[in-house]
Amino acid sequence: MTADERTHDLVVYGASGFVGRLLAAHLAEHAPTATRIALAGRSRERVAAVRDGLPGAAREWPVLAADSDDPASLAALAAQTRVLVTTVGPYLRYGLPVVEACARAGTHYADLSGEVLFVREAIDRCDTVARETGARIVHACGYDSVPSDLATMLLADRAAADGAGGLTDVRLVATARGGFSGGTIDSARAQAEAVGRDRTLRRVLADPFALSPDRAAEPGTRQPRDAAPPARTPDGRWTAPFVMAPFNTRVVRRSNALQGWRYGRSLSYGEVMGAGRGPQGAATAVGVTAALAGVFGAMSFPPTRAVLDRLLPAPGSGPSAAVREKGWFRSVVDAGTEDGRRYRATAAGRGDPGYAATAVMLGETALALALDGDRLPDRAGSLTPATALGDVLVERLRAAGHTYEVQPA
Repeated sequence: MTADERTHDLVVYGASGFVGRLLAAHLAEHAPTATRIALAGRSRERVAAVRDGLPGAAREWPVLAADSDDPASLAALAAQTRVLVTTVGPYLRYGLPVVEACARAGTHYADLSGEVLFVREAIDRCDTVARETGARIVHACGYDSVPSDLATMLLADRAAADGAGGLTDVRLVATARGGFSGGTIDSARAQAEAVGRDRTLRRVLADPFALSPDRAAEPGTRQPRDAAPPARTPDGRWTAPFVMAPFNTRVVRRSNALQGWRYGRSLSYGEVMGAGRGPQGAATAVGVTAALAGVFGAMSFPPTRAVLDRLLPAPGSGPSAAVREKGWFRSVVDAGTEDGRRYRATAAGRGDPGYAATAVMLGETALALALDGDRLPDRAGSLTPATALGDVLVERLRAAGHTYEVQPA
């Protein structure tokens, strides 16, 4: 089936979920009017209620039903559209059949996954098929891991343009303001449950090159610890472990490898969270470190995980509109190069990073896949934002109000 024979340019699967509703609203406001968009989910009635609350012509978008437990419904859904973007998580529980349906149908795919185990299994199952059908399978298209992936790409491009050689020591410091969602907690829970069933998966999670396309070919460059203790930067800022570093770092390293280590075979990439300066910054760093250790430790054991289930937000919930509006994110990435020059990239935007800003990132990813195909890198298979979309996504996000810039440090 050719692209012209598809009924839809873009389908949002999971449109009645928390992020799905935000994504639908973004597309209703920013997609060109001629874009053929449909909304899908398990319950046609719930999806229709979301559609009916959208502005203007979006109220006429088709509503489709599909269930991740029904492979035939997913195959039919994928066959109807050029692009399928899914917010249905945890992806480790519900995502693999969707990826498989898109890979087989030659349908471009985007998700919000921040789950190493899911992405690793999706690569193993679907990369070869997707390359054969021409499908671009793009994981990690939200706050996890678009700022990390695109900022590192821009740093490598600037260093190459200046003749500075490949990147060496690269460190991202993330600061943000926003809320937490039950969906994010549920993703962490799903991975903890998977490890509980199969202890060998711990080695996958611990491997700094867990998402590599060719693990044996990876260089032996030492990588930073994901859970480094509180530390102080040369300019006096305190840092703590960043909750998404164990995922984002693997995505960036996969981007490097997929491009023949274009960023540099000596790339050492790490991420931390900025905690502020002075005694207050030190206290924040210590507190965040202890809290993350406590939560992840409790997630590892069924009895304590059950206690957390009663205390943490439930799936389908998320921050209020007021919290989303007041949120923001800023990722500052410092990089050294092979010839000793240094550069700094900044990726920043308004809105709660995991939800309001993520809806922008995922929405622009979906529109790029649907509308900018002739400008995208000539790649198919299991990809990352940088390798699938590159500068096209950077341009779209800048136009949407996000900052992506690089300058000498």
